Amino acid sequence: MRMLRLSAAALLGASLLTLTACGAPQAEPEATSSETQHDEADHDEHDDDHADEEAAATEAAGQTPRVVVTYDGGLLVLDALTLDTVADLPLAGFNRLNPAGDGRHVAVSTTGGWAILDAGTWSQGHGDHNHYYTADPELHDVILEAGAPAHVVVHDGLTTFFDDATGQVTVVETSEWADMVEHSHLHPIREYTTAEAHHGVGVAMEDGTLLVTRGNEEARTGAMILDADDKEIVANDECTGVHGETAFESSDGEPIILLGCENGALVFHGDHAHTLAAPDEYGRIGNAFSTDGSDVVLGDYKNDPEAGIGLSLITLIDTAAEKIAVVDPFAGSGAQYTWRGLARGAAGEVLVFGTDGVLRVLDPATGSEVRSIPVTDGWVVPEEWQSAHPALLELEGMAYVTDPATQSIHIVDYAGGKVWKSVEVGKAPNEITGVTG
Repeated sequence: MRMLRLSAAALLGASLLTLTACGAPQAEPEATSSETQHDEADHDEHDDDHADEEAAATEAAGQTPRVVVTYDGGLLVLDALTLDTVADLPLAGFNRLNPAGDGRHVAVSTTGGWAILDAGTWSQGHGDHNHYYTADPELHDVILEAGAPAHVVVHDGLTTFFDDATGQVTVVETSEWADMVEHSHLHPIREYTTAEAHHGVGVAMEDGTLLVTRGNEEARTGAMILDADDKEIVANDECTGVHGETAFESSDGEPIILLGCENGALVFHGDHAHTLAAPDEYGRIGNAFSTDGSDVVLGDYKNDPEAGIGLSLITLIDTAAEKIAVVDPFAGSGAQYTWRGLARGAAGEVLVFGTDGVLRVLDPATGSEVRSIPVTDGWVVPEEWQSAHPALLELEGMAYVTDPATQSIHIVDYAGGKVWKSVEVGKAPNEITGVTG
């Protein structure tokens, strides 16, 4: 099983630690720019913080992935292997989870903007090997203020935030999270504000370009790519109701960004863009899931504008063949899913969790079912998407399925075809994400 291989890696890490004599985790270097220099007292305080972190950190035999879930009133941080609760952190309101991109931190969309959760697990390179550490998770205050904190996108070593209330786009370097959290100060490397506020998204790229959506609160129309000086390179306004994005490398290494539309999908290939038409007049793709090296993108699909959040069809969007295939993953059984029940596997598999409590693994090339795995009892799609209902996470080769009805989480070996572990966590989990450590 994949989880057993992870344990074997941990044992190997323990052997390496016995053979090496590197010390405790090293403190992050102090910033030297004029904007982040501190007086002598501040340096002393930060030195104390470093000492506290070193004292609190525990060296581990290997990576220690952790799972983070929201519940009504807080966050749970769980050990990904055992699902033991590592921390229970109170946080009022309806909160959303976004990977910050460094395998350690999570950006939490909450009241006032994005707070940062240090999940307390990380790796540190020492020449030709790594050391691994864990510490108590810590929820830090809002680090980036926003009127409506929405999409957070990690791509090309950059983390991009989009504030729906203002259209403000903020980009930071993903590798800088530990330093930014330590000093409670964000270090933006780029900022941009859209012409009109809307529910949108930004994607920053290492070549200095920036994709941002276009439109306003009444109508979202498409997206554009800007150069490093905010000059428009390419734009497309034929993507009605643009929502959801994914950025990836195709099978031939070409960088591609795909966005969902109410009439299909919008695909950016560098300096040109085109739309792929849905087979229905109204064919909404609102969430997209890609895998590097695969030309096929998984999308949800809604062809009835009056329907609720329960869906019965998915899309397989072939960006090389430039076509959209609509697939019924439930073979007409009447089961449904929500956007929380879609993911991609480690080898690009399509994962769909339905209201019949079954996790289905599909071939992304054909849409045919490879295997199905019963996980939970049947459940009903809620009227509001914010209501707690099963959600799916793929992490380190395993699938995690939340079960709010039983306050449980199930770990599924989707390659082996069985539920590996089920644990009651004492709260009704809502959103879920993970960090690799």
